[in-house]
Amino acid sequence: MSATELIGFVAATLTTASFIPQAWLTFKTKDVSGISLGMYSVFTTGVAAWLVYGLMLGAWPVVVANAVTLALASGILVMKLRYR
Repeated sequence: MSATELIGFVAATLTTASFIPQAWLTFKTKDVSGISLGMYSVFTTGVAAWLVYGLMLGAWPVVVANAVTLALASGILVMKLRYR
């Protein structure tokens, strides 16, 4: 693994891990009152675009981080639509 890939994996791990507490709290409480539907819709679409971009480049740090974030963000978005 090159230094560039290592930095990419570290960055991807940190940014994705920072998202987990919010997702966990939302899944646990089902409280989506403080979440903006517009913001999460745009965010989730953006994460999906980053995932496609990473796949097209074969940039695995980008792919892994955005696949995990997309799963979490999609779950929150579904909860926002379900429990509004």
